[in-house]
Amino acid sequence: MDVIIPLPASTEARIALHGRFDAHECPSLSAWIDARLEEGTIRLAIDLSDVTFIDSTALAVLVRGMKRARAAGGDLSLVRPSQTVRVILELTRLDRAFVIKGATLKVRADA
Repeated sequence: MDVIIPLPASTEARIALHGRFDAHECPSLSAWIDARLEEGTIRLAIDLSDVTFIDSTALAVLVRGMKRARAAGGDLSLVRPSQTVRVILELTRLDRAFVIKGATLKVRADA
């Protein structure tokens, strides 16, 4: 997984993930989230548009980061999740927990 980290604004930071996002890659993202929150950056955006695979450990890291950001008065949003990631988010109902930016909205039969 390649990680692109632009310079964060005073209270915002964004990171783009590429390829597989699994247990092997989680420590790096966890460290990035922790560092941003410790420096006072409370609005985090994770770009998942180029993620080809996501596992349960990666989902747990995202949920933990979201909870920590919200506890600090901010949020962790997901940006343009790939189709693969969107399916997993919908199956786990995490699409209802996260703010998802730039996603194509579907009309659900149960909505």
